[in-house]
Amino acid sequence: MGQRLAILDDYQGVAYDYAPWAELADDGVDVTVLTEPLADAEDALRDFDIILAMRERTTFDAGLLRQLPKLKLLVTTGMANAAIDLRAAEVQGITVCGTGGSPAAAPELTWALLLAFARKVPFEDRRLRAGNWQDTVGFELSGKTLGVLGLGKIGSKIAGYAKAFGMEVIAWSPNLTEETAAAAGARKVGKEALFREADVVSVHVRLSERSRGLVGEDELRLLGPEGVLVNTARGPIVDEAALLRGLNEGWLGGAALDVFDVEPLPAGHPLLTAPRTVLTPHLGYVTSQSYARFYGEAFEDVRAWVRGNPVRVLIS
Repeated sequence: MGQRLAILDDYQGVAYDYAPWAELADDGVDVTVLTEPLADAEDALRDFDIILAMRERTTFDAGLLRQLPKLKLLVTTGMANAAIDLRAAEVQGITVCGTGGSPAAAPELTWALLLAFARKVPFEDRRLRAGNWQDTVGFELSGKTLGVLGLGKIGSKIAGYAKAFGMEVIAWSPNLTEETAAAAGARKVGKEALFREADVVSVHVRLSERSRGLVGEDELRLLGPEGVLVNTARGPIVDEAALLRGLNEGWLGGAALDVFDVEPLPAGHPLLTAPRTVLTPHLGYVTSQSYARFYGEAFEDVRAWVRGNPVRVLIS
């Protein structure tokens, strides 16, 4: 009897454009592509032996994994996924494999959001299409200070972009050294100083129990009524309730967001009507180059596992 593979959350319906999934039929694998978010993951996935998860769109915690008795292989796009309990998977004998990704996709989207906010691009686009002309006055990035929260691979690229735009760059993360900051063209500061001194703070730390709620009301108030928060990392790193208060009460200048506590963002969510915001639907990794690597390597992961030689195995 063959095995069943579920490809989750293919919102654009492009999974077959980036990998030859039909070839898995030769290995006895039947492929099902799901294009909508799962209303009930347990019910939808209980009959699958193999699941491909697109980033953190579905949470595979210990509770859900226990309800999927047939699951033997769980593939995630990327080599880390905070929504998968690796230890629980190991206990249940589930192999978890990952893929590479694009190093350029998220940093470029971050900069697109910042430029769109600074020059009011979404607002002016809507106004122009409605028959109007100039209505807002934007601001230049040159001469401003960018605070980078998390100076890893993505944060370092953002620092480089900022320098190219004539910005001063400061940075903070828990284990950042002055030498590492300087190598990226940034000046190391404390967390409080980052929010106090920066005109713009861009978030680039990984989501973990330690980083959840890392940016709260105290930090946002330090950023102030002229300050802008950009978040393309993960929604729960920022206290969403505090962010909304800051935007609605006017003590935070604005926010450019690609990530949210709940995704997809529900209809009627207060962020959709919050002032001084630019929002995108978690597009950070959504590029043709990124998808080619995600789906291509996920296909390799599945075929290698089925043939008894798993690759890119993730361990707890």
